[in-house]
Amino acid sequence: MRRILVVNILILLVFAGVFYWADEKKKVETAMAEKGLENIPARPAGSESVQEGEDTKSTEETKEEGGTEKEAAEDDYIHWVDFGVSKFALTQAYEYDRDTYGTEAHIGWVDLLAYTAAYTGGAFDSDRSVCDYMEQMEERVRQGESVEKITEDLEYFPYYQEAYGAVLGGMVGEYEIEVPEEDGGRKIWEKRYGLKAFSPIAKGFPYTDYDDFGASRSYGYRRNHLGHDMLGQIGTPVIAVESGYVEALGWNQYGGWRIGIRSFDKKRYYYYAHLRQGFPYQPELKEGSVVLAGDVIGYMGHTGYSTTEDVNNIQETHLHFGMQLIFDESQKDGDNEIWIDCYQLVNFLYRNQSETARDDATKEWRRIYQMKDPGAGAYERTADYSMYP
Repeated sequence: MRRILVVNILILLVFAGVFYWADEKKKVETAMAEKGLENIPARPAGSESVQEGEDTKSTEETKEEGGTEKEAAEDDYIHWVDFGVSKFALTQAYEYDRDTYGTEAHIGWVDLLAYTAAYTGGAFDSDRSVCDYMEQMEERVRQGESVEKITEDLEYFPYYQEAYGAVLGGMVGEYEIEVPEEDGGRKIWEKRYGLKAFSPIAKGFPYTDYDDFGASRSYGYRRNHLGHDMLGQIGTPVIAVESGYVEALGWNQYGGWRIGIRSFDKKRYYYYAHLRQGFPYQPELKEGSVVLAGDVIGYMGHTGYSTTEDVNNIQETHLHFGMQLIFDESQKDGDNEIWIDCYQLVNFLYRNQSETARDDATKEWRRIYQMKDPGAGAYERTADYSMYP
């Protein structure tokens, strides 16, 4: 009798487990459907492998439908990213990445976030769930399992890994930075692994912000606000979030004086707009100039909303900070651009602010502690970029 009871209990436990994971899978699928992500390809064009379970077609089938194998491959990249990662999740993933770097227990923060998102459908509103899933992955790695083994059955992990990698790929890694000696004297170089991206606003300069991504705008035509506004004082130094090169510089009818910086891997485009009237950015900058994360690139203002250059038609002094993702160059300009809500990311980056000092002779602000970013190793600074002799 006791044996029959034990067997029945075991059967009930098995069924309970099956129903639990079926319910979890349904929750993820529902969340993905709500975000419109059911059929987003998880790999960029040219990938040799296909996500498990993806509905693929043979070359013959593609041709019969009027397309070609080349056309199908050219469209095999991510078309949309809903970046809803919370500051809490970013912090938890980053600190584990940093603290375990160089050990067998190390997991990159992108993988931790992608693993969590694969279970939650990209939702990060529950701190408890974030901790549970991250701790689950961390424990399995400590037990000797590889990231590949842990994630092989997670259908949406490849998508989130690529999407979050595009957002965060250049922000954490090895770098060198100047630090003051303990006696407060000269500066020395220190090698580090960690956060090498900076807040868009220099240290010591106050600002206020809120999540205004998607808010309505009506100047010129009705549209959604595809950036993050940071309200402050005229002349507040604006900082390069990530190392890269200047892709756009000058006047824009909507953004006023603006700077566009492209990451070296070309996956991110940072947009800094409404810069100061008369002296919007460092005079030595031009298209093609290389900047490092933490550099002062310009100054907060309220220019824009005018076809005439150097006009202040924006009511509130603020920096419009935008972040665009590019998986294919066709997404850079046009109707299929991907701009993300970076409010939570900006709040996370507040932990790393660039310290600056004013040059009384030129009245310009410069960073105090220089940085060496290995990500910029393949690029040389332009000869006329005199910020760094």
